[in-house]
Amino acid sequence: MSAKLYNAVMVSRLDPSAGRRAHRRACLAAGILLAALAGAAAGILAGYAFNIPDVQSLEDYRPDVITEVYADDNSVIGELCIERRMVVPYEAIPQHLRAAILATEDTQFFSHSGIDYVSILRAVAKDLIRRSFPVGKGASTITQQLSRMLLLSNEKTYDRKIKEVLIARKIEAIYTKQQIFALYCNLHPMGHGIYGVAAAADSYFGKKLGDLNLQECALIAGLPSNPSRFSPRLHPASAVARRNFVLDRMAEEGMISRDLAASAKTQPLVLKQEGGGAEIPAAHFLEHVRKYLAERYSTDEIWRRGLRVYTTLDASMQEAAHRALVGGLEAFDKRHGWRGPVGTVGEPAAPGTAPYAHPSWRTPPAADRMAVGLITESDAAEAQVRIGDYSGRIGPEQIRWTGAAGPSDILKPGDLAWFRIHIVDEKDRTVTLSLEQKPEVDGAIVAVDNRTGAIRAMAGGYDFQSSEFNRATQAMRQVGSTIKPLVYAAAFEKGFTRESTVQDTPYLLVDGLGRPWRPLNYDGEFKGEVTVGQALVESRNVPTVRVAEAIGIENVVRMARRFGLSGPMKPYLSLAIGAAEATPLEMASAYTVFPNLGIRATPYFIREVEDYDHRTKEETRPATQRVLEPGIAGEILDLLQEVVASGTAKAAATLGRPLGGKTGTTDDFTDAWFVGFSPSITAAVWIGHDRNRPLGRRQSGSVVALPVWIEFMGEILAGRPVEAFQSSRTKRYASPDSTPYKRRHLYIETLTESGPEEP
Repeated sequence: MSAKLYNAVMVSRLDPSAGRRAHRRACLAAGILLAALAGAAAGILAGYAFNIPDVQSLEDYRPDVITEVYADDNSVIGELCIERRMVVPYEAIPQHLRAAILATEDTQFFSHSGIDYVSILRAVAKDLIRRSFPVGKGASTITQQLSRMLLLSNEKTYDRKIKEVLIARKIEAIYTKQQIFALYCNLHPMGHGIYGVAAAADSYFGKKLGDLNLQECALIAGLPSNPSRFSPRLHPASAVARRNFVLDRMAEEGMISRDLAASAKTQPLVLKQEGGGAEIPAAHFLEHVRKYLAERYSTDEIWRRGLRVYTTLDASMQEAAHRALVGGLEAFDKRHGWRGPVGTVGEPAAPGTAPYAHPSWRTPPAADRMAVGLITESDAAEAQVRIGDYSGRIGPEQIRWTGAAGPSDILKPGDLAWFRIHIVDEKDRTVTLSLEQKPEVDGAIVAVDNRTGAIRAMAGGYDFQSSEFNRATQAMRQVGSTIKPLVYAAAFEKGFTRESTVQDTPYLLVDGLGRPWRPLNYDGEFKGEVTVGQALVESRNVPTVRVAEAIGIENVVRMARRFGLSGPMKPYLSLAIGAAEATPLEMASAYTVFPNLGIRATPYFIREVEDYDHRTKEETRPATQRVLEPGIAGEILDLLQEVVASGTAKAAATLGRPLGGKTGTTDDFTDAWFVGFSPSITAAVWIGHDRNRPLGRRQSGSVVALPVWIEFMGEILAGRPVEAFQSSRTKRYASPDSTPYKRRHLYIETLTESGPEEP
């Protein structure tokens, strides 16, 4: 005992009144100290309260939302976003998901005041024992977690924790429990740039909230604690373990039965497929939309505020176009033989090392998708294939197209190759496969509504993941014979008719570079005098060049411009048989003139754009322009129908519909075209190599492009009523002798066998 305290005690004993005075002084000092501490604490809390975010701003909260792109039936076909957010009310959150979140995050949420003081004190005590100053885990309610989102900080300090508590108290004072729960569900990060339970349901499972099953609800409820660690895409095993933990917690809390939890825990993880060789049918079209928006709207409007973009795309036609193009390119590629494995790796791996894993295996395999597979065993009868932790086999039937007798002839253990997955057995972790290879050739198909110009389908290539280049709108390629209807349209304006005659005989010219040039027909033959109609239906080159010279090639150029072709066009006669460039979209639009009897509708793909609050920002109305007189357009229409009935496109007659169109093939078979139409839809197909190399001998438009067009049109016309073409009121069938250009130009002296050879 100290001397002062000893003296005070002795004084109090000797003088009771002095002791009372000392006691009062001590109490007064303690009171002053407590008041000072309380005042300081109040001042500190007031300072914290002054610097925390305005809780009422939650009412006006507008998160970064998705720009949605819609098809013509207003179904969503794509999204543009930096962060995927979908906001839903409390009522839209299914009961199982509510229960799963409560069981995992805050079982007493609907009964406490928003702050779990017991958990906070427990965490503080643990920190003191550990002698660590940051507040530990296990001290946050759902309301406090919402507070943390407003603070935009996960820093584990007492400073942040005090602010979190103050914000939580304010939130609880202003909002109902249902509102708080909905805000939490809409704002919490769920990994991969996904925010909120609705966006998580769509991104991971491809479902709306109301369609989630119990195990899917449990998986989503387990994500907020650590979205990266429990990502079902990056760490599926951890995600399943976390899901099962949530199910156990629900059973412990009496929210579901233990039997139901046990049953849900046995269910496999089945995710919405993304990547891994899969291709979004409208990928090139969506990129076309994105570029359009980027030219007209700010980055903030597109990527943060959220637009609603209504397009002209027909979803079913788009899928048909994608299937037809992909199937056609694969069939063409297979006809040219097996090129061998895409790579080789050492398998099995050396002891102590992880087995080989291809990057695409992060996404589970799915039916009707392409995937890279690893050959683990191979003999004449079959080969064993591994795709991630799935296994499959292929035999002679699955490689028949390669011409090999057995798998071991072309595949060895350690080889990597492309396979198409037909069936996935999740229980046995097996897949049914066939051998494939990705085509080296590429192409495009685009379909346009004849009456309005609305783009109904657009496939810009085989694989958007490998190449974003949109060949439907960006590839300027030589059009070959598809330009011939425009040549004859110009000729008809100058007085020709389908019955006018022209010589199909050897013909010497000088090209634009001053070199001798002798145009040849595709079949290498000459038929002498033929009619203009016959020349177009049979796609004969020599008569077409003669007609172009007779009317002046400048008139052909002007006609092509009227039809919407924008590429460079030098006024040389070779242009009349295809030495001009255009995109598939331009060619499809040009050919709508014929079924429309002379009227061309300007192509468009955006119907309307709305902002976040459904205010219209732009709206497109169809625009049309007369290009030809109805009589002239009607004559070309009749001839293009004959092309399908008996000419170079007669394979399309098997569809049994009124159809018209024209094949096109360029020199050395570098480009193959078919542009054709029904009374309501025009579609253009182009096939070729991006590096402009030959497709192969005799690989013409009728062999390569026409089958893709037939596949597409056959699918979209199936089950629809048969339509008839319009008929023009005026037909121009004048006598051949009345053609003013016949005597002056068409009978040009023919070459002898000793004439100049083709350069």
